Amino acid sequence: MRRVTLFVNGTTKNGKVVAVYGTLADLLSVASNKLGIRACSLYNGKGGLIDDIALIRDDDVLYVSEGDPFVEPQHDIKCSEERKGAHTDWLTLNIGGRLFTTTRSTLVSKEPESMLAHMFRDKDVWGNKQDERGAYLIDRSPEYFEPILNYLRHGQLIVNEGINLLGVLEEARFFGIEQLAEQLEVAIKNSQPPEDHSPISRKEFVRFLLATPTKSELRCQGLNFSGADLSRLDLRYINFKMANLSRCNLTHANLCCSNLERADLSGANLDGANLQGVKMLCTNAEGASLKGCNFEDPSGLKANLEGANLKGVDMEGSQMTGINLRVATLKNAKLKNCNLRGATLAGTDLENCDLSGCDLQEANLRGSNVKGAIFEEMLTPLHMSQSVR
Repeated sequence: MRRVTLFVNGTTKNGKVVAVYGTLADLLSVASNKLGIRACSLYNGKGGLIDDIALIRDDDVLYVSEGDPFVEPQHDIKCSEERKGAHTDWLTLNIGGRLFTTTRSTLVSKEPESMLAHMFRDKDVWGNKQDERGAYLIDRSPEYFEPILNYLRHGQLIVNEGINLLGVLEEARFFGIEQLAEQLEVAIKNSQPPEDHSPISRKEFVRFLLATPTKSELRCQGLNFSGADLSRLDLRYINFKMANLSRCNLTHANLCCSNLERADLSGANLDGANLQGVKMLCTNAEGASLKGCNFEDPSGLKANLEGANLKGVDMEGSQMTGINLRVATLKNAKLKNCNLRGATLAGTDLENCDLSGCDLQEANLRGSNVKGAIFEEMLTPLHMSQSVR
């Protein structure tokens, strides 16, 4: 007695083993009962139509059709592919046009809460788009994605030379790989050059001056010139706002119309400097030497030292016609033989100042503190109206 295995046309599941007896019609009748279909024809595995029962041999595999043409069974191939995929789970990513081949476990295991893990943990949950080769399309930079994939593979941050760490950091944040993002932030911070607070030398500054057009304002805001020799240099119109000029040698320098607002000039030497129209609001010049300086601009532009700290400065013999020293601190300062005509000294602290031989004609000293001040050998008489509100 012969026996055969019957499958519905095009499938390899739920087959039935039956005995072969009688005629071909008898076998079709048995196939109809076993498979639950209306069997009309039989095919062998190569698609050949069986029209005589004598053609059937023992242990043949036959496919039963309800009258439709033979359909080659594909399920075995798919099952084989699925079993192979289940073992290795390889997949290909198309990142910005560049292909990366990796495993699903690589994308899921290391950072289970990342976007990549959610995208590929379960197949087709996100409905990821694929190109014609089956690679998953992701519109990101391949250059910055490669270090991220390597990190997911072995857990180490390795970035090739020439790759911008900021770009890798942005990709890590985009894919939600937080531990890698933290490592990258530390690496970026460590890669930054240390802050250089060393003072600028005369040679360096002269190079800056020579490279700057004479009509351009040189920005030196906040720079450190501490202890530098800047004597006899042309420093007109330069912005030294909040710069550190402590203990600088600025003798006979031309600082006409320079901005020294809130700069540190403590202990600096500005003897004989040209300070016409200079801005020194709230400047700290405590203990500085400004002997023989010229603050007087013939064009009428007045130097502004409002609120400046000038404690203990030596300004002997300086030309300061019309200067603004309102609410400045000049305690213990030496102002002998200074020209202070028309100067604004309202609210100024002149305690213990030496104003011997000064010209204070039309100067405004209302509200100023003149306790202990020396007014000997005044060139012009000081009226009470000048110092009393």
